[in-house]
Amino acid sequence: MTRRTEWPDSGDVPRDAAGDAETRSGRRGRHGRTDSGGPSSSRAESGPPRTPEEQARAICLRLLTGSPRTRKQLGDALRQRGIPEEAAEEVLSRFEDVGLIDDAAFADAWVDSRHHGRGLARRALARELRTKGVDSTLIEEAVGRLDSEQEESTARELVDRKLRATRGLDREKRLRRLAGMLARKGYGEGLALRVVKQALEEEGEDPELLDQHCLPEG
Repeated sequence: MTRRTEWPDSGDVPRDAAGDAETRSGRRGRHGRTDSGGPSSSRAESGPPRTPEEQARAICLRLLTGSPRTRKQLGDALRQRGIPEEAAEEVLSRFEDVGLIDDAAFADAWVDSRHHGRGLARRALARELRTKGVDSTLIEEAVGRLDSEQEESTARELVDRKLRATRGLDREKRLRRLAGMLARKGYGEGLALRVVKQALEEEGEDPELLDQHCLPEG
């Protein structure tokens, strides 16, 4: 493979002849000549300054080691660290070419994780992906993998987990609190009310009395 020649690490870049000469001179200085070996040796050991592209590559690799990132997230990080735009775009495009940046895969993984882990609905998931700079077409494809039946099933699971904690409250407050919890996770009002009413009816609440309450808490 030729990756190392395309993206040399600082350790792969040869030192220039002048730097080596300074280092040798510094070593001889210990035998009685004027000794400039300390600073010169230090400069030689550290190597020449890295190019903006090398700096951008190192920053991106470090960030991607922690967790997947979108192109926009990495671009913002490079901008904050003062990487010139041209160098940043070159590195980001190269990372996309080799698959280190993949916004479509990021969106799919985000939907799976946040829906099954946090119970977020399609609306909330789309909002989060937009803040991370994912293209709207990729967002639609990722959240579209969740169908209405899956959303309703997850909503019911969320309500079932919270039912016990609301049993000391009156009917209206229970309905509003549970429906409000679903609304904050991105579920529509109609779905939220339907799921909550069904759960409360199964506990013995009067359906006609539940129908008098329509609005979830903020």
